[in-house]
Amino acid sequence: MGIRKDIMKQSKMLFFIKHLPVSILFLLFLFQPQEVHSQFANGADIGWLSQMEAQGYVFNNDSGVQENCLVILKEHGINALRFRVWVNPTGKYCSKKDVAYMSHRADSMGFRVMIDFHLSDWWADPKTQTKPAAWASHTVAQLDSDVYHHVYEILDTLKTIGVTPAWVQIGNETNDGMLWEDGRASTHMNNFAAMVLSGYNAVKAVDTTIQVIVHLSNGHDNAMFRWMFDGLISNGAKWDIIGMSVYPYWANWPNSLPWATDDSLALITMKDMIARYQTKVMVTETGYLYNQAVDANKFLIDLIRKTKSVGGLGVFYWEPECYNWQSYNLGAWDPSTKKPTVAMDAFLDTVITSVNREEIISHYALNVYPNPFNPTTTIEFTLAEDSHVLVKVYDVLGREVAILINQDLKAGEPHSSVFNASRLTSGIYFCCLETEKSFLVKKLMLLK
Repeated sequence: MGIRKDIMKQSKMLFFIKHLPVSILFLLFLFQPQEVHSQFANGADIGWLSQMEAQGYVFNNDSGVQENCLVILKEHGINALRFRVWVNPTGKYCSKKDVAYMSHRADSMGFRVMIDFHLSDWWADPKTQTKPAAWASHTVAQLDSDVYHHVYEILDTLKTIGVTPAWVQIGNETNDGMLWEDGRASTHMNNFAAMVLSGYNAVKAVDTTIQVIVHLSNGHDNAMFRWMFDGLISNGAKWDIIGMSVYPYWANWPNSLPWATDDSLALITMKDMIARYQTKVMVTETGYLYNQAVDANKFLIDLIRKTKSVGGLGVFYWEPECYNWQSYNLGAWDPSTKKPTVAMDAFLDTVITSVNREEIISHYALNVYPNPFNPTTTIEFTLAEDSHVLVKVYDVLGREVAILINQDLKAGEPHSSVFNASRLTSGIYFCCLETEKSFLVKKLMLLK
């Protein structure tokens, strides 16, 4: 009887679909990928933000108006935020209290949350995996217990305030394990695997829906990834996602790799991890030089598209909000304007083309605020040189729906136009800015 009902339902659906106008079918097909892509994590690690705010740093949106940094990130397509947590830090930042505060802020604004357990009192990375001072004399068995209880305590605290992270990293860039020397993978892979398993079990004890990540740097180094995950499997570790860092700047230190090369090598690693271990992958850290924003835009768009092409779950930019902060030069904020650079437009899949890399980052931009919008939004742009400018809006079928600007304009000063879409239906539109030497596109989303 149940099968018969299912067949009848399917027949009714087929009849309905058969009689839909062709244009509606096309739109249904067109918008289906958009719904799937909305699940992709356009991520940012903002572990420094609470400290920057406490020291008086301000953040301007694309229009130059001071705004909450989290709002600005959301306007640029960011839908997930990552926070690191240390065991017993000397200051208040990256502590249990700080990560609870920031995670609650993120969750209340609709961001998905990732918690990155460094399992140290300070930074943990491929060159530094120092035990927390309180665990320094503990046996391996005690360390396994330490990991379990620390992870459980943090996540349980978050859950009590209504925050369930989507993802949790057990360790940060654990190329050679963690909690050295006992957990050094090259000499004690079995110990490292047991520590990962302890963290995994703690996560699942709090909430089985949280996905556990094991994170390595150097996404271009497929051999290193194979060595690590072969070792973890053979020693009984468990995880849900393989995370990787992809930084062209650091990839061949003290030199660097061209971004296209680094992306292509990372793609090889992603494909191999998926095929070899039947596991999901994610870029949990990436970044590019803030003063090469156009190249950063191209790099990020390419990395995001490559990650999506293999079913990867997301790409996280590490500390994009940084400007003039602790000498960090891989942020995505313009220190002169305190606005996001065009690098962040990559998360809106907006390609910046025909712009010379020598141009100052704050001299050439196309921005939209707000976006999504209803029914009006402001198109703002600056020019690198005096030019005749044509700004048009098209629908998804390539039909022109508005001409906003068609005139000669001066370089340097900001220009703007208001797009009123009150007579249009909800959906995706494209704003195109054309000059003699450039063509920029921005995706718009009208929500009514």
